[in-house]
Amino acid sequence: MKITLLTVGQTEKNWIRDGLDLYVARLRHYIPFSVNEIPELKNVSALSREQIKKREGELILKTLKETDEVILLDEHGKEYGSVEWAGALEKRISASGKDMVFVIGGAYGFSDDVYKRCNAKISLSRMTFSHQMVRVIFAEQLYRAFTIMKGQPYHHE
Repeated sequence: MKITLLTVGQTEKNWIRDGLDLYVARLRHYIPFSVNEIPELKNVSALSREQIKKREGELILKTLKETDEVILLDEHGKEYGSVEWAGALEKRISASGKDMVFVIGGAYGFSDDVYKRCNAKISLSRMTFSHQMVRVIFAEQLYRAFTIMKGQPYHHE
């Protein structure tokens, strides 16, 4: 079983890349973890938002395996506190045993086809974060969840 963070577009800022790299390295002590970046679409100025979402969706769906458990990071997803998230993640890992793919979409969200393919949606906050920053925030929360599951002192109540 492994976990992948699938993103649309590459990590652009060095400080975001550094933060993401930090948590990727920490997560690998607990579970095989990787980040897969789908290249951003080019020459999209003439396309509508729906057309962009559709094309990005096709690229996302091409990347997924039929057996993957797909969880979208979506503003309409379920919100968790950190301890609650750790418990939910632990249950998911125990129950499915499937590879898990967490997906951060493009600026306009996900296509209907991606929503149909997903197994769950989670929201990191009711606030809106840039798609770049969500990478680090999610990776940190995933790391925090594993430290909670293992009873390690990273998280403080």
